[in-house]
Amino acid sequence: MYIGSHVSIRNGYDQAAKTAHSIGANAFQYFPKNPRSISIKDFDKGSAAGCAKFCKEKRLVSVAHTPYPTKLISENADVEKKVVVSLLNDLEIAEACGSIGVVVHFGTMKKGDLLEGYKKMISVLNSVLHKWNGNAQILIENNAGAQTNMGITLEEMVQVRKLTHFPEKVGFCFDTCHAYASGLWSGDNWSEVAEKGLELGYFQHLKAIHLNNSKYPFGKRKDRHANLKDGYINKGQWDNFLHSPEIKNIPLILETPDDQAYSHKDEIQMVKQWLNV
Repeated sequence: MYIGSHVSIRNGYDQAAKTAHSIGANAFQYFPKNPRSISIKDFDKGSAAGCAKFCKEKRLVSVAHTPYPTKLISENADVEKKVVVSLLNDLEIAEACGSIGVVVHFGTMKKGDLLEGYKKMISVLNSVLHKWNGNAQILIENNAGAQTNMGITLEEMVQVRKLTHFPEKVGFCFDTCHAYASGLWSGDNWSEVAEKGLELGYFQHLKAIHLNNSKYPFGKRKDRHANLKDGYINKGQWDNFLHSPEIKNIPLILETPDDQAYSHKDEIQMVKQWLNV
């Protein structure tokens, strides 16, 4: 199993990989650039190449995560153009770092015609995919459902991927907190979720898992991550999920709080103990 956490690129992409390795991780996630901007980054290619080399030597896997302002649905044409260019920049950085792909949240519309929203999202994805020829994929992440009904089902993920012009360039990222918050996964219905995912062909394209507990009860539509032992998803439910054959060998990435009282290093070791690895 690949287990790790989100790490900072403050000291470079290569150092991010080394930081992950130093805390016992064999997987990690990073923001390819400023997480609060969709401006284009003229990145350090030497540092990125160093990251790829170190990961290959130490058998680490990595994924990038798009900056927070990245929206696959926008009412503003100028913003949409910026998102397309920014996403291509993210993919270029991920490719240079040897990463699996770039995680991006499923698009949302808080009001209006949802069908129009899906069309806009597919159009933005196509604009990116037409120009992208690398190996790094766009990894669509399920939503928590805060103020929206979009992006909370496996059916949506699979259908949007199918409707793009280049589905082979698109994969998925499953966020456990989001699935719990949205009402998709109760903690006790994983067999039903897994059966549906297998029927739809979802797991065939699942490339990363965000392993987060929830600070709020099931179905509350609140995206608030908790440490694995501190949220509403209990140990028995985690055991059932983590030992599921559908997620075997999929990188597990912690996006949980990281502090001196409960560090990612500690949490990674705990997950390894749960999995007996």
